[in-house]
Amino acid sequence: MPVWLEKHKHMMIVLVIAIIILLLVLFRFQQKDEVAVTEPIWMEAESEQLEKEKQDIKTTPEKIFIDLKGAIKKPGLYEVEEGERVYDVVEKAGGLLKTADEKQINFAMKLYDEMVIYIPEINELGPEVSYPGEMNSNNDEKVNINQADAAELETLPGIGPSKAATIIQYREENGSFKEIEELMNISGIGEKTFEKLKEQIRTQ
Repeated sequence: MPVWLEKHKHMMIVLVIAIIILLLVLFRFQQKDEVAVTEPIWMEAESEQLEKEKQDIKTTPEKIFIDLKGAIKKPGLYEVEEGERVYDVVEKAGGLLKTADEKQINFAMKLYDEMVIYIPEINELGPEVSYPGEMNSNNDEKVNINQADAAELETLPGIGPSKAATIIQYREENGSFKEIEELMNISGIGEKTFEKLKEQIRTQ
């Protein structure tokens, strides 16, 4: 070993240790800088994902129920999305019957929950849209046998659940009643039953 190296051996050891410590300190600072840079990016990405999920929840349309009646191929209760229009639910029901009066229907009207849509036939007077209970809001008003549901038909004398269902089925298969006397075409409704209820029913 050279004399000068032997003489300054301790100083060289201290210098090497100092360099090692300095390198370690610099390495630690570099790691902290990387964490400081990458952590906000990760948090920002997660925040954007949560915000997107919230937006998806907000934009999901609410489900509503529509009662579709009258001159339609498949009348009944339909589940649709809020914001859809009369045209959409008519399409889901298979479309109109040939006897339907399209002039009385507002296909562009937006749907809302518990909405009742009645499709009238040609030359038939009647609203295409009504609220629940609107058709027979007055107890003294005659029941429209072309619009009444089962519950309303059952308020008539001699008409129970079975006959009410038969009346609705007849109406769906043959179209609206033109005269109240057509009720006697239905099995179970004879002249005696008809005499009891004829003053309480109407076709328009």
